[in-house]
Amino acid sequence: MSEAARRLLSMSSPLKGSLAATYLRSRSITDLRDTGALKFHPNCYYRVQGEDLTETWPAIIAAVTDLEGKVTGVHRTWLARDGGSKAPVDTQRKAMGDLLGHAVRFGVAKEVMAAGEGIETVLSLRQALPRMQMVAALSAGHLAALLFPANLRRLYIVRDNDPAGNGARDSLVARAHEVGIEAITLSPMLGDFNDDLVTRGLDALRAHIRVQLAPEDVSRFMTQDHVTRRSG
Repeated sequence: MSEAARRLLSMSSPLKGSLAATYLRSRSITDLRDTGALKFHPNCYYRVQGEDLTETWPAIIAAVTDLEGKVTGVHRTWLARDGGSKAPVDTQRKAMGDLLGHAVRFGVAKEVMAAGEGIETVLSLRQALPRMQMVAALSAGHLAALLFPANLRRLYIVRDNDPAGNGARDSLVARAHEVGIEAITLSPMLGDFNDDLVTRGLDALRAHIRVQLAPEDVSRFMTQDHVTRRSG
């Protein structure tokens, strides 16, 4: 990891109570358990494309790690000054460091996990499946190249509803099958799972996801009070 990336991560503060948490709430993401990979920087530098001009904006700083937990890079999402949306800049997200095969990780890797592209997409799914370990690979190309934990037996592929998302899914399914990992695609109702969460709400997202899961994973990974309520 570059010295700039290391310095940026060390200068960032916890997510809880920050403008980054405010932004995530604006995207209907309120359950922030196991989000230690995400931090907040109040004045993150942003270089305007094609110019020598540098601005500062609040930003979500995400640590990208390898399978052993070593930080290999960071990802920045610049935010509006009130945290209510992304910043009004041309490129709202940028990464630095070594991303290929690595990811932003939420929860501890076990034999079942879910993998998707964007941080908001993965955290939206995690609102419905708070007990499942998930990773955000940050792009379709990086999702297709994701490295698998040694103990992984079932992989849920969190698909974005676009051609790049379809290509990433197909590549990841093929690679998983080659090494004996079951691969199950989770498809959104709309463009991605954050669109689903914001537009349709959490109950509709849960119901939509529930029928796509392996049966044993419903009670294992959905919140117990929700499972009991639905089964009753």
